[in-house]
Amino acid sequence: MQEEQTIQPLRDPANVGQPLPEGITPVAGGVTAAAGFKAAGVHAGFRPQPERLDFALVVADQPCSAAATFTQNVFCAAPVTVSREHLDGVSYGTARAVIINSGNANAATGAVGLQAAEQSARMAAEAVGCTANEVLVASTGVIGQHLPLEPFGPGLQLATAAAAATPEAGHSAARAIMTTDTVPKECAVTFEGESVGLPGCTFTVGGMAKGSGMIMPNMATMISVITTDAPVGAYALHEALISAVQASFNKITVDSDTSTNDTCFALASGAAAPGNTEAFAPETPAYQRFCEALRYVCTNLARQQAQDGEGATRLVTVNLSGAATPEDADLAARTVANSPLVKTAIYGHDCNWGRIAGAVGRSGARFEQLQVDIDIMGLPVCRGGLTVPFSEEEALRRFEDPEIVIDINLGAGDAATTVWTCDFSHDYVTINGDYRT
Repeated sequence: MQEEQTIQPLRDPANVGQPLPEGITPVAGGVTAAAGFKAAGVHAGFRPQPERLDFALVVADQPCSAAATFTQNVFCAAPVTVSREHLDGVSYGTARAVIINSGNANAATGAVGLQAAEQSARMAAEAVGCTANEVLVASTGVIGQHLPLEPFGPGLQLATAAAAATPEAGHSAARAIMTTDTVPKECAVTFEGESVGLPGCTFTVGGMAKGSGMIMPNMATMISVITTDAPVGAYALHEALISAVQASFNKITVDSDTSTNDTCFALASGAAAPGNTEAFAPETPAYQRFCEALRYVCTNLARQQAQDGEGATRLVTVNLSGAATPEDADLAARTVANSPLVKTAIYGHDCNWGRIAGAVGRSGARFEQLQVDIDIMGLPVCRGGLTVPFSEEEALRRFEDPEIVIDINLGAGDAATTVWTCDFSHDYVTINGDYRT
């Protein structure tokens, strides 16, 4: 049974600049905020440091709807292959549990890695009390090393004993999946059923994510687990997840590298609805409100990932408007967000808009140079493709903000997008130069 918990309204600190949809309320908690789920994070022994959590379990009270998006990297990891198979090869189906280990990616490990991923699912199934196909698996860490099975035994024993529906248990799971992350990443929101024809019900969407480097998801190293107690069928859940991921996780970049292990799971228990409530059908107000809540959670977690990029000191938001097509908008925004020259200029608090213009110009997007406008932190620096006077002192003052916003208008159409990234500091090189040591 779901343990009783009081969900308190919360102003999420990662919500800076993120519009809150009408009827959606941020609350405390993460992956355990939704009814019908328990979680735990423990030290199993995948990492040598006994004080470091390295194994997470998320378990549903009953088998529930499940969906996923996975990396498009051809060098995909063994757990990606196995989880795809457990979701019938179509990335949606039924699941009971998710297990995640950190410290070892189980990628580029061939048949041995696939056997290890399958065996870990069987071990988890026995511990939880379900079939192996109802267990989804994920791994994160160093590529090219075989995943040891020995830690799964004590890890599953500890995790199943510790699994709880409390915010603290969800927080421990979020900590256990961290690699180079400096903070765990969690988010949860609620919406009332009254506004969507289900009076007396309160629905929750919550989740956790990890990712700090090797981040430019294309599913879509990033791993995320989203839970909801709304009644959503597997196919509809998958459609909603794809849409949310495209607008969130697939719009962040730290270093332009797509991981071999990128995975985003979504589980829907339906535990917040009466037993006779039908699953939310697409095009209904209930489903649309659920999609808004899901997109908010995914966007919030994505922003947290960009904010916590390896060695980062600033979250960077690139707003691109006036593009001829959505594809051009994404090309231009992503090229700016990935530019080492732009990212290092931001770290140095240098309002060097020429680097932004140079990135847009080489992006492949179609536009006329003399139609482009650029603002940095609300400060106009380029109009009609030409420089405009601005105060360097004022620019330096605005660079003290924790989020740096770049606005670019190509003047070529109506398409627009937003991409999130971070600056590049000296620490980025240090972290990645020493990653395996």
